[in-house]
Amino acid sequence: MALKKHYHTFTALVKQWSSIPLLLMRLVLAYGFFNPAKMKLTNFDAIVGWFDQLGLPFPALNAFLATATESLGVILLFLGLGTRLISIPLMITMAVAIVTVHWEHGFEAGNNGFEIPMYYLLMLFTLLVFGSGRWSMDYWIENKKSR
Repeated sequence: MALKKHYHTFTALVKQWSSIPLLLMRLVLAYGFFNPAKMKLTNFDAIVGWFDQLGLPFPALNAFLATATESLGVILLFLGLGTRLISIPLMITMAVAIVTVHWEHGFEAGNNGFEIPMYYLLMLFTLLVFGSGRWSMDYWIENKKSR
């Protein structure tokens, strides 16, 4: 019985930390999307050409959507604002990246494989399911509404 009591005490303590991994995931993802978004913003025509070479339909539209999604994602993930909503188009972007760019290289990140995009996809799915956590504008807005 003492072991069970200690376990419940431990789990209650750890539950108080539940927002920490959500915050860290948001910040890691925002950082991870920052350079790709910046590259797309500064070299948009090159991105359109690359998407065309990849055989993506409507390369200019898809380049615009990827650029807008990643750029907005950086801001919203950093702030924890609309986290569940922005996670969906970012997940789609990662799925497309895996299929069109990374899959043929296998799993390993060092070989430009799908390892890192898959991790991003899993983190985004976690944020979609659990939300942005306590240290976010989503939490602040929700609690302000309920007062």
